[in-house]
Amino acid sequence: MKMTTVIRPSCNRHLCFIQAPHYAAKTNNSRISQLHICIITETYSPEVNGVAMTLTRLVTGLLEKKHRVSLIRPKQDKYDRPGCCNSPEVRLVKSLGIPGYPGLRMGFIAKWRLLQIWKDDRPDVIYAATEGPLGHRAIAAAESLKIPVISGFHTNFHTYTSHYHLGLFKSVTVNYLRNFHNRTALTLVPNQNLLEELQAMGIRDVRIFSRGVDCTLFNPQRRCARIRRDWGVDETGTALLYVGRLAHEKNINLAIKTYREMLSQNNDLKFIIIGDGPLYSELRRKNPDIIFCGIHRGKTLARYYASADVFLFPSETETFGNVTLEAMASGLLVLAYDYAAAKMHINNGINGYTATFGDNRAYIEAGINLLAATTETRISESAPVNGLKASTGRNMSTSSKTS
Repeated sequence: MKMTTVIRPSCNRHLCFIQAPHYAAKTNNSRISQLHICIITETYSPEVNGVAMTLTRLVTGLLEKKHRVSLIRPKQDKYDRPGCCNSPEVRLVKSLGIPGYPGLRMGFIAKWRLLQIWKDDRPDVIYAATEGPLGHRAIAAAESLKIPVISGFHTNFHTYTSHYHLGLFKSVTVNYLRNFHNRTALTLVPNQNLLEELQAMGIRDVRIFSRGVDCTLFNPQRRCARIRRDWGVDETGTALLYVGRLAHEKNINLAIKTYREMLSQNNDLKFIIIGDGPLYSELRRKNPDIIFCGIHRGKTLARYYASADVFLFPSETETFGNVTLEAMASGLLVLAYDYAAAKMHINNGINGYTATFGDNRAYIEAGINLLAATTETRISESAPVNGLKASTGRNMSTSSKTS
């Protein structure tokens, strides 16, 4: 007898964009009201990536709490202007494109200019969200003015080196990151495993700043039969989905290989890819049967999520993986490696499948097992969001099927 359990959430309206850091629980709330917080970042909305999304939600939450937020970021293109990206106080600085990443830019500003800005309008605290030249200059200026700085560890840059055949530069990257973060009062990370990894790298004063998902936006009720028809998938078929950057560090080729092997077991499959990146043209040319949808945002993206059945996410370089929770909140079974958000929120074989980190064969086999489970039970109507229980604090019901 085989048991298949599906988790169904009972949350109606929940917005958990970022929870308070654990260390904040012991502070006196009256002493931290209405701070001026200056955020330094190389990426922000409307750019589409996990860091930009997390920071946009952070800014929204801080503003709702009546804090004052100023933002210093690179100018992304000639149409970019202050006030266009959900923040009332944006200062744009000169930028330079990142090789191999069209649309992403590094910011540059002289230290003396930052000193001038902050002498005229001194923030209470600075949040250095990215470790590029802009963040480096910000820390130097803050040190001179004795303004406290908190840093965020949003991207595993040191792990990117192996995906671009730059392994010799890993130690250099680790040293840079360690020096950068140790110049700040503390470094915020989204999970315990990353905290321990950074401590092992020699980064001091690391604290957890957890993540969540907007269940009003990402939920199974956005499932759309028309979208499935456009994909060529009826309610008996299975739609596989990937959402993210199309780049080597996302391990997207393993997702495609997994799809191919799943297709050999069941030809009633479609694979839909949402996103853009350096590999977009090459992947589209080599895989004409895969549906490439480009970049989507907001409710359109949420409808795409909810209209699929299975989410493939083989990345090995995440600090968290926001898309994992977005997929789970949308009612999809997720296939991911057993780390970051997947390790925190997926109960293997119950509301998703995980594979041993870095084991490509195990990932593919998990995909085949997942496909067998979806054949038994149409899980996409059951919203398997076990991981949201900790965030919502609401009761969740389960249903099971035996065969």
